[in-house]
Amino acid sequence: MKLVVLESPYAGEIGRNVDYARRCVKDSLERGEAPIASHLLYTQKGILDDSKPNERALGIDAGLAWLKVADLHVFYVDYGISPGMQYAIENTELTIEFREIL
Repeated sequence: MKLVVLESPYAGEIGRNVDYARRCVKDSLERGEAPIASHLLYTQKGILDDSKPNERALGIDAGLAWLKVADLHVFYVDYGISPGMQYAIENTELTIEFREIL
């Protein structure tokens, strides 16, 4: 299985974006990949608060640390590219793939 760092929007319409991210993870799994979607993991209650800039930055940087072992960096863009996603694009050395699933 390819190790995939998965990106999709989180901030803004959080409920919609969490549902979308879950569908993106499922799509990646169905492609035979092993995705990590740090924005779904680190924003869970009791972990990090995305509304606090220092915690948001910590979560983004922790997610990007996975790039050291990943094979592919995938961006799901049906709802556009968020500022966090843009930051990830600018800070990756992996092959980038853009996907739509809606």
